[in-house]
Amino acid sequence: MIRRLHVLLCAGSVLAATPVQAETLRDALVAAYETNPNLTAAREGQKATNEGVPLAKSAGRPTASASVSYTENFPRSSGGTDFSPDRIFSIGPSASVPLYAGGGIKNAVRAAENRVEAGIASLRGTESAIFSAVVGAYMDVIRDEAIVDLNRAQAGVLQVNLEATKDRFEIGDLTRTDVAQSEARLALQISNLESARANLIRSKETYIQLVGREPGDLESPPPLPNLPVAPQDAVTVALDNNPDLIAAKESREAAGFDRKAANASRLPSVSAVGGSSHSNNLGSIDTTLPYDRWNSSAQIGVRATIPLYQGGESGARIRQAQARLGQAQELEIAAEREAIAQTRAAYASWKASQEVITASERAVAANELSLEGVRAENSVGNRTILDILNAEQELLNSKVQLVTARRNAYVSGFSLLAAMGKAEARDLGLEGGALYDPVAEYEKVEGAWTDWDTNPDPATKATRTVDTPAQKAEIEPLPDY
Repeated sequence: MIRRLHVLLCAGSVLAATPVQAETLRDALVAAYETNPNLTAAREGQKATNEGVPLAKSAGRPTASASVSYTENFPRSSGGTDFSPDRIFSIGPSASVPLYAGGGIKNAVRAAENRVEAGIASLRGTESAIFSAVVGAYMDVIRDEAIVDLNRAQAGVLQVNLEATKDRFEIGDLTRTDVAQSEARLALQISNLESARANLIRSKETYIQLVGREPGDLESPPPLPNLPVAPQDAVTVALDNNPDLIAAKESREAAGFDRKAANASRLPSVSAVGGSSHSNNLGSIDTTLPYDRWNSSAQIGVRATIPLYQGGESGARIRQAQARLGQAQELEIAAEREAIAQTRAAYASWKASQEVITASERAVAANELSLEGVRAENSVGNRTILDILNAEQELLNSKVQLVTARRNAYVSGFSLLAAMGKAEARDLGLEGGALYDPVAEYEKVEGAWTDWDTNPDPATKATRTVDTPAQKAEIEPLPDY
C-alpha cells in the first residue's frame, strides 16, 4: 500500500514539472518536512531528550578535580623561630569512583533510554500531524479555488438572466417582480462569491504558514491506495504503529525505572576515593633550621555513605515516583483509547465521504437535467423566473457539495493513515534529500563521555514567511448590473 502511494506521489511530481509554478502534494510535504518550524523545533527538543542518557550515565563514571590556592597570612612572622609561613601556595587533585549506588544509576539510565524512545515516537507523531495539516491545507486551497470558480460562473449566469429578464420586462412579457427576484438573487450571489474569495485567501495563508511558501498552481493529489476495508483492520494496525500510543508506552516504562531508581535514595552508596595535596611556603618561613619548602600528602580509600535519616526526603521521592508511574499507566490507556477513537472516526468519515461523493455526483447530474427542463418549460410559460433561479441555485449547491466531499474524503483518508501510524516521511517516500534520522542523532551522543564534546550553536532551519505577499483570490470582474 505505502509503496504504491510512494510511486504515485513521485509520479505526480514528475507530471507537475510541466506547468509553470505547478506544485504537487509531494512538493508541499517535502517543503514542510524540511522547513516547518514546529517540526524542526521538535527535532531539537528530541536532541535535548537524547542527552538524558549520557547525563544519567555520568553519575556512574569517575570524577576528578583539582583545587589550587594562594594565601597571604597577616600579620607576618617577625623572625626568630616562628614556623608560620607568610604565604602558601597549594594544589590538591582528587578523584572519586562510584562502586555501588543502590541501583539508582542503572535504573536512571534505563529510564532515560525509554524517554529517548518515547521522544522518537512523539517526533513521529509531530511529523504525522504536520503532514495531515499540510494535506488539509492543500486540499482546502483546491476546494476553495473550485468553489470560487463555481460562484463566479454562477454570478455570470445570473447576470445574463437579469439582462434577459429586463429585456422581457421591457416588452411586457414579465413583471417587475420577476426583475426584482433576479436582481436579489444576483446580489446574494455576489455576496456568496466574496465570502468564497475570503475563504480561499484564508486557506492560502494557512498553506503558507505550514509549507513556508505560496501555493501556486496545485495539482490534483494522487489517490490514497489500499485503505483498510474494515475499521477493525485499521485499529489492529494502529495499536501496533500509532506514534502517540508508542510514546505513552515508553513513558510508562521510563516511569517504572524511575520508581526503582527512587529506592536508591534510602540505600547505602559506596565509592572509591583518592587525592593528594601539595603546599609550598615560597620561602616565607624565617628560620635557620632545616625546613622543607614543599609539603606533600596522598590518600586513597573507600567511602561508604549510609543514610539514617533524611528528613522524610526518601519516602517523598518514592511516593512521588509511584504516583508518576500510576499517572503514566493511566495515560497509556488514555492514549490507547484516543488511538482507537481517532482510527474508527477517521474510517467512518472516509467511508461517509465516499458515499457523499456518489450521492453528490448523482445530484449534480439530476440538477443539470432539472435546470434544462425548467428553462424549456419557462420558454412555453409553464415555469416562472423564480423556478429557474431556484434550479440554478440547487445545481450550484450540489456542485459545491461534490467539491467539498472530494476534499473531505481525501483528508479523512490521510487522517486514517496517520492514525494507523502510516503517514510519515518514510511511508510517503519523501526522498528529496536525506531524511532526518533520530536514531542516528541519538547514537552520536549515547556513549559521549568527555566534558569537551559539544556541538556548534544551532542555526535556524525553518524559513520565515514575512516576505510572502498577502494572498489574493482574483477573478474576472463582473460587468455592472
